[in-house]
Amino acid sequence: MKVFFKKLFSPRGQLKPKNHDLIPETREKMSTEFKKRLQNSADILENEIGVSGITLFSIGTLIDKTMLHRDIIDPLKELSFDSIQKIMEHLSIGEIEKSNQMEKAVQAALDGNVIIFLDGNSNVLLAKIPSRVGRSVSYAQNESQVIGPQLAFTESLMTNITLIRSYIKDTSLCIENLQVGSRTNKLVSIVYINGIVSEQMVGSLRKRIQEIKMDGILDSSVLEQLLAENSLTIFPQMALTERPDRVSDWLLKGKLAVFVDGSSLAIVCPQSFMEFFQSMEDSNVNWQIATFWRLLRFTALFLSVFFTALYVASLTFHYEVIPQTLLFTLSESRAKVPFPPIIEALLLEFIMELLREAGARLPTKVGQTMGIVGGIVIGTAAVEAGFTSNILIIIISLGALGSFVTPSYTMGNVIRIVRFPLIILAGFWGFYGMMFGFCFLLLHLLRQTSLGSPYLAPFYPPRFADWKDSIIRLPLSITNKRPDLTRAENEYKYDPIKAKKHN
Repeated sequence: MKVFFKKLFSPRGQLKPKNHDLIPETREKMSTEFKKRLQNSADILENEIGVSGITLFSIGTLIDKTMLHRDIIDPLKELSFDSIQKIMEHLSIGEIEKSNQMEKAVQAALDGNVIIFLDGNSNVLLAKIPSRVGRSVSYAQNESQVIGPQLAFTESLMTNITLIRSYIKDTSLCIENLQVGSRTNKLVSIVYINGIVSEQMVGSLRKRIQEIKMDGILDSSVLEQLLAENSLTIFPQMALTERPDRVSDWLLKGKLAVFVDGSSLAIVCPQSFMEFFQSMEDSNVNWQIATFWRLLRFTALFLSVFFTALYVASLTFHYEVIPQTLLFTLSESRAKVPFPPIIEALLLEFIMELLREAGARLPTKVGQTMGIVGGIVIGTAAVEAGFTSNILIIIISLGALGSFVTPSYTMGNVIRIVRFPLIILAGFWGFYGMMFGFCFLLLHLLRQTSLGSPYLAPFYPPRFADWKDSIIRLPLSITNKRPDLTRAENEYKYDPIKAKKHN
């Protein structure tokens, strides 16, 4: 029995790899097994070098050919070796390791490694020389700002981590790597600052990522949907951003960031509803200007969601709320319109969404021209043909502008969609329908959470200390606490007593 367990378990108490998963000791068997596991793919490379039976196995489309010749082939081609260890000592590659498992070697090849095989040895070297496919660091396209840094993330995970480390040069910055996707094997990194972040949140996020069982995840936006606590809600529960300065600011507040290799967007959580209407530029200007901008955004939110519904409800059921002078103008404007207000409003909203979607899908220059010209031509033609009133066109345009003011693209999409059910409710039940829709949205938001934190914080539950940086933004000198939303271990950004003495 003792002999059985000694054979079954390795000295560390782990199961030994099965025989068919061990590295073959002959080049012919190694070549056959490697090609078999990769379905005899056309981009497999097999290079024989040196005089001691060294063979390199790799996937040509995943490795850097210049590094292959400069750092591996040239140093080894004129030498003779009798062991893998001596080859390893002779190479100057940063990432290199030894393995005796075929499955690990094949997976390493898929990650951009070269397998260095020495005939007669049961171990191989895995030298990482991946090809650098991707664009360089450029300007932010979707979250532009006037004051502050202009850099944006790229599709390279290492580049994105480098950008974060350039902002936060702290030994407490932690990076955890996980593999997600049984076929894509995407590298996912969790980034946080130890000593600030809540360990409970780190454990919860790590567990959610590890429990994902899918063939593949290609982008951060897909992972964000899988990590969300309520997949049925239309409201985003985690933030997606392309700005490294914004992610760094959130990390300093005790939040967590998740990066997916191959994606230019970072996931940040936990996130509250109010934070989707805050911009990084708010911190780069005086608090009076930042407060004005935030109040403007929240005004635009209510304008975008309720203005068209208010028009429909007023003209359908509640003429008495319209001033007499304005009522005369409205009646004159709608004299030739054959549709009731609800059909008129839904038709124009639908046309507006068509224009927006067409402009987003066309090439940039063509899309901008089509959006402007199409809006003017269709709007003018609709009024002249009597399909709609010119006042409703103004209302629809203001509502669209209100949704575009939102800094978050995902939240802007939500605002545009929420308008439609509110218009329908207003068309059937007037102000009562609008109030029903508002109460439903409010109750729905009250029930939502983001990584276990309340979605409507700091207003529900009430956290008065966090009101200093919510709808309004007070001076930075008095906003010394990190938000309670993150449940940070270190709740203070700086010592308020020392800062007061310094001032």
